[in-house]
Amino acid sequence: MIGSVVLQQGMPGIRVISVCTWRRNEKSREQQHERQRWPVRVTPPGETLEIPSYQDGAFADTGFEIYKRLFEVKRKDQINALNNLVELNDVNQQYKIIDIMLKGLFKVLEDSRAILVAGDVQPDGPFPEDEKIKDAYSHAVENSAFFGDVVLRFPKIVHHYFDRNSNWNNLIRWGIGFCNLSGVFDGGPHAQLLGLMAQELGISEKSPDYRNPFRSDQSELFPNTDVFQKALRDEEKRRKKEEKRKEIRKGPRITRSRSEL
Repeated sequence: MIGSVVLQQGMPGIRVISVCTWRRNEKSREQQHERQRWPVRVTPPGETLEIPSYQDGAFADTGFEIYKRLFEVKRKDQINALNNLVELNDVNQQYKIIDIMLKGLFKVLEDSRAILVAGDVQPDGPFPEDEKIKDAYSHAVENSAFFGDVVLRFPKIVHHYFDRNSNWNNLIRWGIGFCNLSGVFDGGPHAQLLGLMAQELGISEKSPDYRNPFRSDQSELFPNTDVFQKALRDEEKRRKKEEKRKEIRKGPRITRSRSEL
C-alpha cells in the first residue's frame, strides 16, 4: 500500500488535502486509485494546525475497504465465467470442466488455510499487510465464494463429487466460517451466498423457505434426468479406464532375451 499527500488550493481560506492511495497488483501491474478530499481550516499566525495522520486512517480507506471493492470486481469475473459454463449446455463437458475446476479450487483453499493458520490470522482481526498472507486471505475468500456459485448452479454435479470427499467438506466448512467472520460479505450483493451454499451442501439445516435461486422447476439445470445420469455413468467409466491405463504404464516391464524365448 502506497500513499501520498498533496496540498491543493481550494476555496478562499481553505486548503484541500488530497490523499491518493493505491494497491499494486503484481500480476496485472495495474494501479487502482482511491481519492478523497479533506478540508482543513487555515490557522492564524502563531496557532498550531493539527492534521490527522495518514496512519490514523483519517485520509485513506483501510486495506479492508479497498479489498472489498476489488472483491466485487473479482466476483463479476467469476460469475461471467460460470455463465459461460451454463450456456455450454453440454452435460459431459460441464462434468469434465467442473471436475478439474473443483480439484484446483480446493487445492488453493487448502494451501491458503495452511498459510492463514500458520500466520495466526483471525478473519475478524486487522486486515493483513504481509503480501503472502494477503494473497492467502483473498484466495480463501474468493474460492469459497466461487464454490458457492458452482454448487448453486450445478448442484447435481457438485454433490456427485462433494458428498464423497470428507476433506473437501472440512475445507469448505472452514471457508464458510472464515468468510462469515471476515465481514467481506456483509451488506453487499453476495450477503446471502454463504447461507445458501451451506444449506445446499447440508452443512447447515435448511430453513422451511429455502430455495436454490438457480434451480428450475424441471430438473435443476438439466431438462432430462436420464440424460444427466447417463452422462455421469459415461464419465465414471471413462475415468476408471484412464486410471487403469495409468496403472499399467506405471507397472514394471519385464524384458526377455532371444535365448530365453
